[in-house]
Amino acid sequence: MDAIRRSLLGQLARLSAGAALVPFSSLASAGINQQPVRREGDPTKRYGMLIDLRQCIGCQACTVSCHIENAAPLGQFRTTVAQYEVQHQESGELATFMLPRLCNHCENPPCVPVCPVEATYQQQDGIVVVDSDRCVGCAYCVNACPYDARFINERTQTADKCTFCAHRLEAGLLPACVESCVGGARIIGDMRNPDSQISRLINEHRDALMVLQPEKNTLPQVFYLGMDERFTTRPVAEPVALEVLDPHGQEMGYEFHH
Repeated sequence: MDAIRRSLLGQLARLSAGAALVPFSSLASAGINQQPVRREGDPTKRYGMLIDLRQCIGCQACTVSCHIENAAPLGQFRTTVAQYEVQHQESGELATFMLPRLCNHCENPPCVPVCPVEATYQQQDGIVVVDSDRCVGCAYCVNACPYDARFINERTQTADKCTFCAHRLEAGLLPACVESCVGGARIIGDMRNPDSQISRLINEHRDALMVLQPEKNTLPQVFYLGMDERFTTRPVAEPVALEVLDPHGQEMGYEFHH
């Protein structure tokens, strides 16, 4: 794995442990376990997403648009923006750190091989999806995901997650979260196309890009630009409590619960 380099937001508050740079050189050789054969999707493409944290303002437009587009049950989300208030170790100044979260559509997805009925599978374009007609709701995939990106849909009792809005991509549209991002922080595209926006940005900012939990060897295909190099995936922090109530009158937060 490449050595950790300085990130673009070094002036932000520092935390104790951090993320490592994207190990592009090991994309072909890394592996976790025996992955099933990929099926469906366009084999000439490999979709990925780049999130520019310098542009994210934490407005939650992505969360809301995704929720509406994919008809998720109230209180369950395919994507969120976690908001942390962090303190600079030297100056004591406070800053707000935004961290959008979603399925990472890993090159080696640990959620796929654990599914006993192959309801969770990876398309040839790299997108990880769930066949709700086959899913038995065992939650093996939910427990296998190191990114808290899956949940059991309360309505369908099957596994649910971000799919990069594959149905919209097939129609030539952007995913709901990308289309609604007011800051243009989310960029999705075909990484095998050298002329795509995401390919150009990856080439331009290669040394500054980071992924979440690189030590898991899942090879996430969601890349972060502008992340503090010592910001961990799950820092010791209390969830942000937003003044939104579920049908039972309980507060709903957009940060993941421990």
